[in-house]
Amino acid sequence: MKKQTKKLVGSFIVLFFISVGCMYSVSAEEQSPIVNFHSTKEVGFVSLQLPEELPRFLTFFDSGYSFTYPDAVRGIYVTGNSAGGARFESLLDLVESTDLNAMVIDIKEDHGYLTYRPDEDSPFYDISKNFIGDIEGMMKVLEEKQIYPIARVVVFKDSVLAEARPDLSFKTPDGEVWKNNRGEAFVNPFLKEVWEYNVAIAEKAAQLGFQEIQFDYVRFPEGFERRDAELQYGVGEYEGGDEDNVQKRVSAVTDFVAYAREQLEPYQVDVSVDIFGYAATISEAPGIGQNFSKISENVDVISSMIYPSHWTSYFGIAKPDLHPYELVDAYAKVENEVLGALENQPVSRPWIQDFTASWLGSGNYISYGKEEVEAQIRALQDNGINEYLIWNATNRYTPNVNYTP
Repeated sequence: MKKQTKKLVGSFIVLFFISVGCMYSVSAEEQSPIVNFHSTKEVGFVSLQLPEELPRFLTFFDSGYSFTYPDAVRGIYVTGNSAGGARFESLLDLVESTDLNAMVIDIKEDHGYLTYRPDEDSPFYDISKNFIGDIEGMMKVLEEKQIYPIARVVVFKDSVLAEARPDLSFKTPDGEVWKNNRGEAFVNPFLKEVWEYNVAIAEKAAQLGFQEIQFDYVRFPEGFERRDAELQYGVGEYEGGDEDNVQKRVSAVTDFVAYAREQLEPYQVDVSVDIFGYAATISEAPGIGQNFSKISENVDVISSMIYPSHWTSYFGIAKPDLHPYELVDAYAKVENEVLGALENQPVSRPWIQDFTASWLGSGNYISYGKEEVEAQIRALQDNGINEYLIWNATNRYTPNVNYTP
């Protein structure tokens, strides 16, 4: 129903635009929400062109592709290397031969690179990699097979932009770009320029034909509450006011999500956000700025990362990785209660686990396979949640899984 409504709204917009054509003198260039640029903002070596704001009821975009929203999205994660390499064929076979029906494909990956080459005059050409050599061809294959395409855009974890523009990042007292213990840098969620940069990349994904933009790493670095006083960074429009630092971080993250959804509205794409599962169990995560309810109110889809391996002793379960059904069942009950209190509920589509967390150490993990994946799916279904995404960083998924048990 949601997708049909969007198509009807889009048709109405087109008809309305035609009907008022005699009232407006608008060039073909100005009719498109992706052209008619009037200003340029420099972001390191990336030149961002920001579109002149048009009346939003006059903007409409059609990628030319036709995808139908599935009965319920059941998807897998696909890296840029997999999407552009030999593994893509086996992943297509997996989806076609099972009840899977969607792919979440990296468009801006964890380091900050685009996974495909845009036109050479694109402001994002210099941050692109040729992982997906023929992205138009890939989209045509997905359309032909009716595999629902979701573009993953990693937002605030971005070493490429942080190193090119330290002023958009967090700096140590000696002026160096701060990095976590994995050598990853983040950019600053307080700064509108960072928002614009990522939304412009998301718009490109929508133009390519992706039906949903999934924003990941929509947060401050983990443990930021322990270092916010020592790092050097600007707070932009959040300077002053009555909010404490925790509430300012929550406001910045929530405001970005609301801004992104508004800017992407002309493309008729859904907007989703990946969020830590534990965020649903507390009022807000104080360091990273994630408030589950506030983010959920500003998206079409909320995707909690609820991998059993990533929980400590939660819900009275001492070793969650050993109990995939029980962990997911307990989480789903909490999430249903939180989302049930919202006036405008998003679709719940959690990330579940299809990998073995051997790093937890002997006795703390089990090998994940068919039984464990199906247990997580059953737990979701038993709580009325029928959509899900499956994570395996290497894109090697367990064979013979019943995805609708």
